[in-house]
Amino acid sequence: MTVELPEGYKPSPKEDYMSPTQLEYFRQKLLSWRAELLQESENTISHLKEENWQEPDINDRASLETDAALELRTRDRYRKLVNKIDAALSRVADGSYGYCDDTGEEIGLFRLEARPIATLTVEAQEKHERLEKQRRDD
Repeated sequence: MTVELPEGYKPSPKEDYMSPTQLEYFRQKLLSWRAELLQESENTISHLKEENWQEPDINDRASLETDAALELRTRDRYRKLVNKIDAALSRVADGSYGYCDDTGEEIGLFRLEARPIATLTVEAQEKHERLEKQRRDD
């Protein structure tokens, strides 16, 4: 079933939660985000290939290597984010998107709009973070 999104569509609490239109909206949002991250990664690869790594000045070379390391670290975060986006797209496909992994409650449109890869409600996320902090403190 293909859902056509109206021009300028934004999910509304007045609609049925995770209706086909809302699911399509978030699917497109996730796909767009994913494509953007992959494009930035491609740009990084191109940039690193084109870089002149034979800087004669040791300080220039160190600066270049530091910048490259930072860029690669950022791309690694992007790679992990793409994996989370793929998992969210799988949840869209199987109909579980938008519902908390812990409680099964609605995550909420506002939270999903801000963080489309969210898997927990705000309350469940806070509880999870408190437990993590307790484990670190012990």
